[in-house]
Amino acid sequence: MPNRPDDSTLGSLSTGDSYVPSSGNGGYSVVSYDLELDYRVSTNRLTATAVISAVSTRDLSRFSFDFSGLVATRVLIDGTAAAKTTASARKLTIHPATTIRAGEEFVVTVRYAGAPKPVRSPWGELGWEELSDGVLVASQPSGAPSWFPCNDHPSAKALFSIRVTAESPYAVLANGRLVSRVRRASRTTWVYETSEPMATYLASIQIGLYKEVALASSPVPQKALVPASLLQRAQKDFAQQAEMLGLFSRLFGDYPFSEYSVVVTDDVLEIPIEAHGFAVFGRNHIDGLGGSERLVAHELAHSWFGNSVTATTWKDIWLHEGFACYAEWLWSEESGGPSADRLAHQHWGRLSSLPQDLIIGDPGPALMFDDRVYKRGALTLHALRTELGDDAFFDMLTSWTTENRFGNVTTESFYLHAQERSTLDLGPLFEAWLFSRRLPALPH
Repeated sequence: MPNRPDDSTLGSLSTGDSYVPSSGNGGYSVVSYDLELDYRVSTNRLTATAVISAVSTRDLSRFSFDFSGLVATRVLIDGTAAAKTTASARKLTIHPATTIRAGEEFVVTVRYAGAPKPVRSPWGELGWEELSDGVLVASQPSGAPSWFPCNDHPSAKALFSIRVTAESPYAVLANGRLVSRVRRASRTTWVYETSEPMATYLASIQIGLYKEVALASSPVPQKALVPASLLQRAQKDFAQQAEMLGLFSRLFGDYPFSEYSVVVTDDVLEIPIEAHGFAVFGRNHIDGLGGSERLVAHELAHSWFGNSVTATTWKDIWLHEGFACYAEWLWSEESGGPSADRLAHQHWGRLSSLPQDLIIGDPGPALMFDDRVYKRGALTLHALRTELGDDAFFDMLTSWTTENRFGNVTTESFYLHAQERSTLDLGPLFEAWLFSRRLPALPH
């Protein structure tokens, strides 16, 4: 496979992304976020404290976090007040009282408040969103700063502890395992902790008048949070999810997290949304007839591709969406629907009639969520499966998710991973499917 521009990840680890140049910050690496959020649903008022543990990668006389729409009222560094802080529309810049030396561990405490709202972006409004009666957080790719200060880059993974206090009638879901739930008078505090590092765009909380229902206990516990009026329909629509999880665990390797949840909002959503450890659907996705079965499979597959194994930069988003789309076809094949090969030919026919004007391996920010990235990404995998054969292909996918568990990857690293497991020259295949505008023919 020919060398591609910007394959090096050295500069992208914490200094921004060419697709989202206003996000990401250099000079340090975050180890963990400890977020304490006190939220009033009725007034959309958030009072919060973020404790951010980090390690400097160079001498720092100042540094910044991505932060938008909220007001920092106090900033401490290792317990000492910052010498100066300045806020812009997207950044909170902090000047420590003394220079932080390269390699030093330091802890930043940011107290902040306000009425959180989504961040405007070329892909719509992202991040914290008020629902008709609750909250939804969906941040991909750049909405995390709408509710906490962070280094908002997909490669800047960290551990999270999220403590949310809200009115007691509301259920609260956040990433990780629920370690505590304490009710005091009319308010309840929920505490969640991740045991694996998470990208900031996947950090999420969901607040609503939800009923909790167990969906399955194997291979891992699975539950749903659903409005009471949708409960029966949702149980039918997610009835096959445990079988999907079992299939994907066989094909992609062990499920990466300790449990999996789904949330169904009482609002209409354009598309479902993945988060670390769960997915969010709108009431329009629930019909009691399995009408969104492929979407259930797609969001579940993101547990492996996107949530655990995460693209280092957004230009490689096909590593998330192409894989999740192909998982839809694999579930169809398993569950008695059209085979992956039949679906590949159907989608190839549709794509062949559409403009062939983008590079799947680097589609550009305007087209990173174009459906052609999803479908041609899936076709790339089907072509690779055809070339390698089923046993070698699925062994390769399992080793890919296992070796890169909770890490970051690139298209180049996937190519090398596949090539190491094949006696065939896979360069032409990757070149044709990912880096040529013209749609290649499907192999036989």
